[in-house]
Amino acid sequence: MDDRQLDLTEAQKQTKLRLPSILKKYEYLDHTADVQIHSWGNTLEEAFEQCAMGMFGYMTDTETVEPTNTVEVVSEGDDLESLLFHFLDDWLYKFSAVDFFVPREVKVLNIDRSHFKIRSIGWGEEFSLLKHPQGTEVKAITYSAMQIYDSEKPEIFAIVDI
Repeated sequence: MDDRQLDLTEAQKQTKLRLPSILKKYEYLDHTADVQIHSWGNTLEEAFEQCAMGMFGYMTDTETVEPTNTVEVVSEGDDLESLLFHFLDDWLYKFSAVDFFVPREVKVLNIDRSHFKIRSIGWGEEFSLLKHPQGTEVKAITYSAMQIYDSEKPEIFAIVDI
């Protein structure tokens, strides 16, 4: 929540002080009704990780999340764009419908570019309004204006519906 301010409770501030800061390689770009996440990394894997963390960073202050639990997500697609869509959607499902899991960090273990499969793991905990400030709900992932640049400096542009 770099550019958005939340009123943190004392407990949330203490969590932020105990754990190391999170490296953020994402930003939020202006968009009419939704949120556009621009992420980047040294590898495509890191750009995917940062895109997921950008999504979670819009929903809460991920600095208040403690890595007490581990969740694995395996996603599949037909091309890189659908792989990104399903990757983000599967992580959103873990937060919204299954475990209410919010990660402090997401790590992409492998992107299979020939079969369009991705395996990732997240460290975090169950979301709790008593511990985590509530940001804006992400309702869905979209294909709208999705861009993936798998080059020397990989970048992703993805819009999420709020």
